[in-house]
Amino acid sequence: MAEIRYVADAASGVPDAGVFPLAAGGKVADLYVSGDDHPGVVRAAGDLMRDLFRVTGVTPRLCHDAAALSDFAVLIGTIGKSAVIDRLIESGRLDAAGVAGKWESFVVQTVPGPLPGVKEALVIAGSDRRGTIYGIYDLSGQIGVSPWHWWADVPVRRRPELYVRRGTYKQGEPTVKYRGIFLNDEGPCLMTWVRSNHPDFTHEFYERVFELLLRLKANFLWPAMWDSSFYEDDEQNAAVADLYGIVIGTSHHEPMLRPHKDWKKRRSGPWDYAANRDTLYRFWEEGIVRARDYESVITLGMRGDGDEPMGSGEPLEERMRLLQTIVADQREIIARHMDPDVTKVPQIWAIYKEVQEYYERGMRVPDDVTLLWSDDNHGNLRRVPSPEERGRPGGAGIYYHLDYVGNPRSYKWIATVPVPKIWEQMHKAYAYGADRLWVVNVGDLKPMEFQTEFFLRLAWNVHGFSPDNLREFGVGWAMRQFGAGRAAAEEIADLIARYTKWNGRIKPELLNAVPLYSWVHYKEAETALADMRDAVVRAERLYAELPAAYRDAFFQLVLYPVKASATVNELHLRAEKSRLYARQGRAMANAEARRAELLFETDEELAFDYNRRVALGKWNHMMDQTHIGYTYWNQPETNVMPETGRVSPLPGAAMGVAVEGSESAWPGAEEECALPPFDPHSRERRYIDVFNRGSEPFAFTVKADGWIRPDVTEGVVVKQKRIWVDVDRDAAPAGERAEGTVTINGSDGTEVTVRVRLVRPAGLAPQTPAGETEAADVFVEAEGHISIEAEHFAANVPAGGASWRKIDGYGRTLSSMAVFPVTVPSARPPESSPRLEYRVRLSTAGDIRVVCYLAPSLDFVPGAGLRIGVSFDDGPIVIGDGLPHGADSRPYDGINDGKDWEKSVILNVRTVETVHRLDAPGEHTLRVWMVDPTVVLQKIVLDAGGVRPSYLGPPESPRAGQPEANAAAAAVREKAAVAEAAFDPYDLPGRVRPVSPLLLREGETWEADVFVHETGLYDVRLMSAEPDAPEGAEKAADFRAALEMEPLFPERWGGLPELPPVRLDAANEGRPVSGLWLPAGEHRLRIRAESGTLRFAGLAFALAERDTVRVRPTLRRENAGEACPFIAQIGLFNDGAYGRRYDVAVALRGEDESLLGSVEAVGRLERGGREMLQLKLPSARPGVSRLWLCVSLRLDDGTERAWRYSVREPRETARS
Repeated sequence: MAEIRYVADAASGVPDAGVFPLAAGGKVADLYVSGDDHPGVVRAAGDLMRDLFRVTGVTPRLCHDAAALSDFAVLIGTIGKSAVIDRLIESGRLDAAGVAGKWESFVVQTVPGPLPGVKEALVIAGSDRRGTIYGIYDLSGQIGVSPWHWWADVPVRRRPELYVRRGTYKQGEPTVKYRGIFLNDEGPCLMTWVRSNHPDFTHEFYERVFELLLRLKANFLWPAMWDSSFYEDDEQNAAVADLYGIVIGTSHHEPMLRPHKDWKKRRSGPWDYAANRDTLYRFWEEGIVRARDYESVITLGMRGDGDEPMGSGEPLEERMRLLQTIVADQREIIARHMDPDVTKVPQIWAIYKEVQEYYERGMRVPDDVTLLWSDDNHGNLRRVPSPEERGRPGGAGIYYHLDYVGNPRSYKWIATVPVPKIWEQMHKAYAYGADRLWVVNVGDLKPMEFQTEFFLRLAWNVHGFSPDNLREFGVGWAMRQFGAGRAAAEEIADLIARYTKWNGRIKPELLNAVPLYSWVHYKEAETALADMRDAVVRAERLYAELPAAYRDAFFQLVLYPVKASATVNELHLRAEKSRLYARQGRAMANAEARRAELLFETDEELAFDYNRRVALGKWNHMMDQTHIGYTYWNQPETNVMPETGRVSPLPGAAMGVAVEGSESAWPGAEEECALPPFDPHSRERRYIDVFNRGSEPFAFTVKADGWIRPDVTEGVVVKQKRIWVDVDRDAAPAGERAEGTVTINGSDGTEVTVRVRLVRPAGLAPQTPAGETEAADVFVEAEGHISIEAEHFAANVPAGGASWRKIDGYGRTLSSMAVFPVTVPSARPPESSPRLEYRVRLSTAGDIRVVCYLAPSLDFVPGAGLRIGVSFDDGPIVIGDGLPHGADSRPYDGINDGKDWEKSVILNVRTVETVHRLDAPGEHTLRVWMVDPTVVLQKIVLDAGGVRPSYLGPPESPRAGQPEANAAAAAVREKAAVAEAAFDPYDLPGRVRPVSPLLLREGETWEADVFVHETGLYDVRLMSAEPDAPEGAEKAADFRAALEMEPLFPERWGGLPELPPVRLDAANEGRPVSGLWLPAGEHRLRIRAESGTLRFAGLAFALAERDTVRVRPTLRRENAGEACPFIAQIGLFNDGAYGRRYDVAVALRGEDESLLGSVEAVGRLERGGREMLQLKLPSARPGVSRLWLCVSLRLDDGTERAWRYSVREPRETARS
């Protein structure tokens, strides 16, 4: 992967003596390409000319006459097509060794005095037309033009001086011959976007795709086909593809270069070769004749109409015989119209879904045909070539998926396949000989940019990637796209890895299909949410810090996928939490339900921003894909809000108690109220939730036995409070088991007692002499289990030339361990195979269940399975198989039902269970042995009966001798759980009051959490104590206070208006203050007493007018450059029951309130309508760093609103 950087700029400090001046002193070297070269090379040279202008601001001369060149020139040419290049090679001045005669290779070399009148040249010479084109675009990339400059709006940083380090730079043959993408499942997004910007999928659209592919060193395309025909939508498509040098094929179920739409348009009889042979023969023949002048890879065979199994009602043997006939007839057509030697025409047979069954039952095609194996549509290989198949001249390839429509759920919205998984699977494919063609289904292409580039770069040079540098690919990519320094690029790479890990654990479309992260066990949901929130905050910060020119690209490539993924995950988790709380009777269920609804709105707004706000609406419709509310494999027509739980609070106060580790609540539950046990090593605190089932706040007290340490002894509950409990292990009663209680008493008269246990089994006692430090790599049982991340082995023992190796970041939790080289044979018996050893300490003897968590691979190597060996100490090796044998272990393909496979791709894991008998407690060595090299080990859980339900399995267990590390790991989970439970709100509209009246004096403050259920205007009324309050307390006419509202979790809002304080005056007691605008969501309410004294009884909030139209404004430049006008982007969302006419006025003011410009827009929003106003405002004066964007809205029902947003002047200059 390491790329040799041969281009530098003035900032690099490269001495003049060692460089070729590509751009210097206001001049750019001339470009030369022979007019006799391939037209595609000449065309690409024009792109280089434009790229140099983008970077330097100077347009170089593009010459076809070498005599016209000046002192410094870039000489471009294809070996054998450029006389200038050929003479340089013949004279020994250009080193073409290893390039000439090769496939798609090139050399970039500085050559002194190459031609009369030319002092020095930078020569780009290719072995063939694509080799030269790749050399051209390689230079474009080196000077700073991203392949995604158009497709993701990645800006080009201005660099007036460019130098090439003198030397020779070669790139030889790619490791995979044909490398490309499949634009598929393109409705609704790509299809609607294309037809909004082009007549259809015409050559104007495809030119952008072809250029992108070439910049990524790809050469192959399966065009969009859902409702389009590459050859018939635009007769120029094929010719333009050939001009660019792109090889065209048709997808796995579109034989003979005939898109399926061709058949839909002229359907004549059934799509059945047995019944309609003559028609289909002619149909295919027309396709071959039409495309015979262009470079193609022809798909052979036939599936059913519309990508379905063929002839599903016929016996399998009959279908196979028919398919043999079809292939023979298709090759007859190819021989007649393309080349009598049909073996010279590239052909593939896509062994997809049920076709693999035909192959395994004995069907074969001629050896010159490439066998295109497939994954299971979810990124897991189904098959790689056997040793015999690797000798076939046609070779083998892989059809891979980043997008899919089908069982168990379609996934079309966002990237869900992490890069480490792509590498692990495709590296194995290559190692087993699948190197002829790789094609990846990229769906709409956006937003799969990062994963698409990784796949294609990997195909170009598999050997450049390893488990050790996958993260570095992300870092380098971020530096190139965003002009970021190393630290920022590492953070960006981490964000991409994190969001794809979340989506790789469980695809967003499946979040309502399985139990999610647990809200009661292992603090799992809280920890997952904390990770997501942290990522969103970091992404928002980076976005704000970037120069404005980079923000469109950053939103598309990083911020949107991070924030949208986190939002949809949290939406489902909040909905699940509301249902749990409703079962427990918690009044907080209603706020959690409303939180989920607001996240549903946030998801809509993010998609709207992608479509209508980013790049001034360039990508409208690219985020139209529904992704919430699936009920079966196919997408819902619209996003559907998940079911939530709500309660009707009891009158007054009603205390309830829930504890970590249980979904029950007390009083009411039949089982005992008990915390999970404490142990000597984990040092993890437990929590008790004291919650309200009623509508009024209450006080509570906490009493505990002396060795039990609750963090509070009293408190007040509005909705809920979390009590943290620890134990003093030294003060606890002696023995293997100590028990005590925590008793909570509520002011409503409710009492709940919670049992607390400390377990210290003798088998877990340190086995080192007193005073000596315990071994640091021994995992200790806690809560009846041991959980181990696979990379934390005590020993890694190689054998037979193979060993286990870490793949960082691969898997649902930390990482994975896999065997390398991947082609070592299976080991049965495995006593001499590579093994991993783990030291464990168990509390008891007897049977122990070991669960190995594996990547959800299939048995894709012929003759191998998905087996792994497990043993303890010197005991027997028990072999477990990750694949049950039978139809349900195979992917669903119309023949096999795939139930076990379906489970593995939903959960993105396979588990192997083995049972072992241990004769004694204490320390043991757990050994994991390679049986099949395809196994990828991610996590190991030893279950002694204490594993509780969770999505990811128990977090890693404590290790003896590592108290600090154990405490740190526990602290991460505890911090997440503390933050999640910290919000204890009053509901607005409603009353906000202390449990009992309190005196507020001048200078004092009272605070409370509030949850605003509806956005709109509120009336707020100050309440003092009753008239019989102590003398003087109610006579507070001079009392004045400021009411402040501070939104919490502001990253959810994407920018909030100023919420000015509201002045409250006791002299107006009983009369509300009107016009307080509040957005729905979480807030911190604060009352600051400014004068006087009041016996404060609370505040009453009444919703005076609910907002029916959401307004979401932002400010940006029209284009890069400080002199360009501003654009106020005003997003309008009509949530009301009726259409509304609107009048929006926008003013831009400076820090000193001076008016810089204003604009007004009127229009109509239909019911459910969404609109983005793009309103031009003048640029600010130089030196202004902060601005006020003032927005007012008037509706035809009389509604009026006005907001002020503080915005910073967008920076335009890039960071160095």
